[in-house]
This record gives sequence, C-alpha cells and structure tokens, in this order.
Amino acid sequence: MKLIAQFKTLWNSLRDTVPDVERFMNTYKMDCPAALNRLLVSGVPATVEHKSASSSDSVSAVAVAECVQHYITAMDSLKLNMVAVDQVHPLLLDLLSSLNKVPMLSANFEGKIKTRDWISKLSRMGASDELNEQQARQLLFDLDSSYNAFINALPSASK
Repeated sequence: MKLIAQFKTLWNSLRDTVPDVERFMNTYKMDCPAALNRLLVSGVPATVEHKSASSSDSVSAVAVAECVQHYITAMDSLKLNMVAVDQVHPLLLDLLSSLNKVPMLSANFEGKIKTRDWISKLSRMGASDELNEQQARQLLFDLDSSYNAFINALPSASK
C-alpha cells in the first residue's frame, strides 16, 4: 500500500512528463500487467485483496469486530461530508482488508465486490478530488447494503 501511494504521488507530479503510464510501460518493454492493474485500476495490493485468516473463533471475532468498526467509520465519515478521495480511500482499504480476514466470507461476497469497485473508482481519481453528492450517496447506500449483508452472513448465536 505504501508503494502504491508513493507511485500515485509521483505520478501526479510527473503527469506532464509521463501522461500515459501504459504507453510508457510499452515503450520501455515493461511487461508487468499485474503491476499495471494494481497501480492504475484496483489500487490495492494483492496481499490485501487475497489475504485470509485462520479460522479460530477468537481470530474470527476480532475480524468481525474490525469489520463493524470500519463499516461504521466509513459510513459516518460520508455522513459528515468527508468526501475527498484521500479521506475515503484509506477507509475503504481498511474495510476491504478487514473483510478479507473474516474466514466465513467468500471471495464473491457482496461487500468485498462493492468495496473493491469503489476502491478502483477512487484510484482513478486524484487525491484532492471529491465525490459529488450523487456518488457520495451511492457509496453510502452500497456501504449500508453490504453492511446488512455482512451482518446476515454471520452465524446466528441461536443456531
């Protein structure tokens, strides 16, 4: 995540010199499509996206608590009109990382997919860009619906 952040900072300052990263990579025969995807599309390291945790109960409980915390923090931030990319992006990265630690959630869990999609959208924007009212409202709706899906995916204590 640190390297991706450094790349974005440098790229923003060098856009006049290197306006098209893909063309730069082709010119210098840099054949690394996974790196290109991580830097320009998803904005998330593979270790965060594919991380899994052990299935012990204490690890699961901590992972669930972290997810709830990150969902609430992200939703509250949007409600407080914190809509700049550099404010929202780290919150969604934390949320995705915590979702990936919950062993009972599949890779195609709605919350993971929606969070990944939003991280990808934000990665294509500049750090100082802000979500417009419609985007912020949609993100809040997506977070709320995926939070509800997350709660419903948890095993019930009565089972």
